[in-house]
Amino acid sequence: MIFMKIFDSHTHINSAEFDNDRDDVIKRARALDVISMLVIGYDGPSTVSLCELLEKYPDIYGAVGCHPEDSALYDSTLKQQMTDVLTQEKMVAVGEIGLDYHCDVDHDLQKEVFKKQIMLAQAFELPISVHNRDAFEDCYDILREMNVGKFGGIMHSFNGDWSWAQKFLDLGMELSYSGVVTFNNAKEVQDAARRTPIGHILVETDAPYLTPMPYRGQQNEPGMTRYTLEFIAAQRKMSAVQLASATYQNTKRVLQINE
Repeated sequence: MIFMKIFDSHTHINSAEFDNDRDDVIKRARALDVISMLVIGYDGPSTVSLCELLEKYPDIYGAVGCHPEDSALYDSTLKQQMTDVLTQEKMVAVGEIGLDYHCDVDHDLQKEVFKKQIMLAQAFELPISVHNRDAFEDCYDILREMNVGKFGGIMHSFNGDWSWAQKFLDLGMELSYSGVVTFNNAKEVQDAARRTPIGHILVETDAPYLTPMPYRGQQNEPGMTRYTLEFIAAQRKMSAVQLASATYQNTKRVLQINE
């Protein structure tokens, strides 16, 4: 097996699903050349687990944010808790934040909380990791209004077509592709992945969700980033080694990681 350095730009390895075998999952990821991860803290317990991972593993980095599904929970207390966490070493982004119109949460509230968290990220001079589900227009409008290009960010698990890809790229965002790109019905996402400039493409798992083919139906884990990367490389008619190098460097750049 050819050695590569792969960066999983969005994973929830701190979630309860991994409580019984987290260290083994990380070992399996390394065996598949996934050596770095951005782990997302989304509530109290997951953030505690994240902070433990940051201390234990040098190649794991953190982000913390209020998911749009939990917008009603975002208040001054939660903001202060996030602020305290963001001061810690190896916290490199605010996320995941954004809009999710698939869930039953007031859209205006989601937009308000999204903007507040973008402002928090800008105060820390950090990029953002953006969750966008069924809300392309409003998500784009807010990112444009908030001038996110200065510190940049990641469109997590990008699932739009090439026209939307171009719009977010023009705002200074990077596009991260998850196992969704491997699904048979994801032709528009595959087209976007083929056409995304090599300097702005990232890969991720969103583990334990969105397991790539041919493992769909199993619990996802960071090591499976490799299969998504190999699929995209084949789509782009380039070597996986080339794509791994590019996505690794792109992720480090947007997260302002200097080794």
